[in-house]
Amino acid sequence: MAELKRRDFLAGMAALGASTFLNGCASTDGGASATAKPHRIDVHHHFMSPGYSAALKQFGQGHAKWSVQMSLDDMDKSGIQTSLLSLMQPAMTIGDVPLGRKLAREANEHAAKIVSDHKGRFGSFATLPYTDTEGARAEIAYALDTLKAEGFCLMTSYGGKYLGDPVFWPVLEELNRRKAVVYTHPLAPQCCGKIPSPVSVGTIEYAVDTTRTMASLMFHGAAARYPDIKWIFSHSGGVTPFLVSRFEREEGSIKGIKEKLPNGFKHELAKFYYDMAQGNHPGALDALSYIAPVSQYLYGTDYPYRDGAEVNTALAKYQRFTSAERRAIDRDNALRILPSLARG
Repeated sequence: MAELKRRDFLAGMAALGASTFLNGCASTDGGASATAKPHRIDVHHHFMSPGYSAALKQFGQGHAKWSVQMSLDDMDKSGIQTSLLSLMQPAMTIGDVPLGRKLAREANEHAAKIVSDHKGRFGSFATLPYTDTEGARAEIAYALDTLKAEGFCLMTSYGGKYLGDPVFWPVLEELNRRKAVVYTHPLAPQCCGKIPSPVSVGTIEYAVDTTRTMASLMFHGAAARYPDIKWIFSHSGGVTPFLVSRFEREEGSIKGIKEKLPNGFKHELAKFYYDMAQGNHPGALDALSYIAPVSQYLYGTDYPYRDGAEVNTALAKYQRFTSAERRAIDRDNALRILPSLARG
């Protein structure tokens, strides 16, 4: 294996915090909401590939325990028909270009084999070496045309830059041309990974980093410039709903904002998609309703860090969703943007 650029690689992984690699918070009530025939589609479901696991361990980094059978067991208990596999963080937030390409290809091919071996149970959000424009564009083509991935998974930040930064626009241009679905997963940014706190860094920073990258896409102008990308944001949009009034003030004061946000930032927020993982309690759901309609909500578990029973129980307790809206969240909204999953 090529030598990693240790500093860049560890910078991405250090932001995870030790708690990231634990199997915490899993409910034991796995069968409470399962149906006779699994029907849910989980858009926030992590996996691990052998090559990527070896790279993490090379620098003394652990990762959550995971196997295909573990996923299938929880899916069966939780009424989940299909899970979209996305690589455990920090994914390709590394500075070594050849190694980034190698690890991305290995992870994507491993995911494709899982999908092939378990027809109808899994799909794939392929990983990209996002900071490597040539490599990312090549992997987009390979993942879609050869591996038949359903879309892509990006981390919220790479090397201190967020997804909407103009340096990444050549990659966004290709994703837009392909009308790609792009799921995003947060990290703790390099600037904040060592802030003293009595709780793990991800408890606060993950939600904030999701909002930072959403702001980057909107206020740099990338969201409007590349309107055919279907963005999915984790954890019900992080802290975005709580900052709307602040964004409104920014929108009213930034010079040339009409060129970057011709339809306004609220238009973009309502177009984005949001998964329910760890954002399924009443406060999060009430807040999310302020920025996006139910048509944009997607079922997500964050497996193996959380399980399906946790999400099912929380959504069942939320009285404001009608049965039709629950069906849309569980399945139908995902099928609208991922029609290849309409099987079984």
